[in-house]
Amino acid sequence: MNARPWVKSYPPGVRWDAPIEPALLQSVLETSAARFAGHAALQFMDRRITYAELDALADRAAAGFQKLGVGPGVHVGLFLPNTPHYVIALFGVLKAGGVVVNFSPLDALGTLAFKIEDSETDILVTLDLAALYPQAGKLLESTRLKRLVVGAFAEFAAAPGPVKAVMAGQGMFSDVPSDARHVAFRDLLDNDGRYQAHRSGDPLETLAVIQYTGGTTGAPKGAMLTHANLTAALAQYRETATRADPPAMAEGQERTLCVLPLFHIFALSAVLILGLDLGAEVVLHPRFDAAAVAKDIALKKITVFPGVPTMHVALLGLPDIHKYDLTSLKFCASGGAPLPLAVQQTFEKVTGTRLTEGWGMSETAPAGTFTPRDRPGRPGSCGLPMPRIDMKLIDVAEPDREVPLGGRGEICVKGPNVMKGYWKNPDATAAAMTPDGFFRTGDVGVMDEDGFVFIVDRTKDMLIVGGFNVYPRTIEEAIYQHPSVEEVSVIGVPDPYRGEMPKAFVKLKAGAPPLGLDHLKAFLADRLGKHEMIGALEIRDALPKTAVGKISKKDLRASERVRAV
Repeated sequence: MNARPWVKSYPPGVRWDAPIEPALLQSVLETSAARFAGHAALQFMDRRITYAELDALADRAAAGFQKLGVGPGVHVGLFLPNTPHYVIALFGVLKAGGVVVNFSPLDALGTLAFKIEDSETDILVTLDLAALYPQAGKLLESTRLKRLVVGAFAEFAAAPGPVKAVMAGQGMFSDVPSDARHVAFRDLLDNDGRYQAHRSGDPLETLAVIQYTGGTTGAPKGAMLTHANLTAALAQYRETATRADPPAMAEGQERTLCVLPLFHIFALSAVLILGLDLGAEVVLHPRFDAAAVAKDIALKKITVFPGVPTMHVALLGLPDIHKYDLTSLKFCASGGAPLPLAVQQTFEKVTGTRLTEGWGMSETAPAGTFTPRDRPGRPGSCGLPMPRIDMKLIDVAEPDREVPLGGRGEICVKGPNVMKGYWKNPDATAAAMTPDGFFRTGDVGVMDEDGFVFIVDRTKDMLIVGGFNVYPRTIEEAIYQHPSVEEVSVIGVPDPYRGEMPKAFVKLKAGAPPLGLDHLKAFLADRLGKHEMIGALEIRDALPKTAVGKISKKDLRASERVRAV
């Protein structure tokens, strides 16, 4: 392949060799607090928290965490939606010298328990919500967890009393015990903010975040993201967002809508960290609601709106979308899953602004590609490799052979943003790397002569459902627990809203009663996360097999393609 053919396609001002200086991640907040002290850093339920206030709260959280024993080598889990608690705890843990482990509220209880044990998480931060605390309470009793730090959802709202009253009336809160193993978030912060700073850690080696990802075989894997990985990704995003002509974002001028979940690497890195670095006001939404998003864009004059395709589809599906004033938008991005061309075109027609696509992974923090805004996009492309990233495509059947431009191959990347490895999993780390140090992404793509990348397939069976990674084996294991099921295989099928949805193909045991989709979904309700729930079921007399007797997902996918024609 030609040496970096994408560089010639960069917008004016963007440098492939942009300087990247390793730094501790908490320095992002500390620097912005000095530069933008009185500017709003966060907005949550109409309350604004300035940069100076946010940094002071993080200091107090750091002091509180250190009193609980947090320091180098101690792992603290965040089991939270998008509220100020997440941001304060994130930087508080890092300032205290600890490591953050992200936990998804969408995960099933068994998955959460595995991740807690595997990651060696000792403290979990959560909220008093009925959707969260009962799970956290069970985990406190059944895993290695020593403490729960529990915040009150409404405590950072502009009007906490009325918010709490309304939510309580709807049964949205859970009772939280008062004992030594439970610490109120407000008590965590009840100190003078003096903590023992850990400045000597090497950003290149010191872990900041363990971000779980996974595959179709084995258990989820924790991508070890160092401080240097995350600050490198920040520098890559900053280079493409602020130096391009015309720039997508400007310092101290943006209002970013953060509705992507912060436990997901896309939101953590490309939305929150980038936004705070640029002195933006980050408007937090605890969950996605299309009408609430449209309302806030119009009323709060949102300028930056990153999302996943399902969010853009839902926004466009609002019957009164044309009534909202969306003219404040100037930079809209899509990631997490392939962006359908029709959605992109309709979004741009409705909003009057470009919707650009990028690609990345948890293992790349998640910087990968970006789409230039100074020219028309290339349909189907997720853009160009970002600064300081080298990319090559290798033959799927012969990994030692690099394919030429225009050829189809597995995308491999190298750069300062690529993870240190998988937590406590040297075999998986070794398997994910090429002999010359490139990370094998498992995504199959094509790069054209101008360096634009087109994702065409995946070597892994992993599905991307509404921007979330979903692993068929997890679903299959749950379905196998049904007493009527003899064999099952799960594949992804196209879904106009979520991009993909899991479809289960089942062979029933002899003499078993009929099995319907609704019945199976009810059976799986407490065994799978919401994002993992099947959307279709097909009962077959037999499932196709390979020559060695394995169920053939390839044949199942082929039959679905024939059916779709």
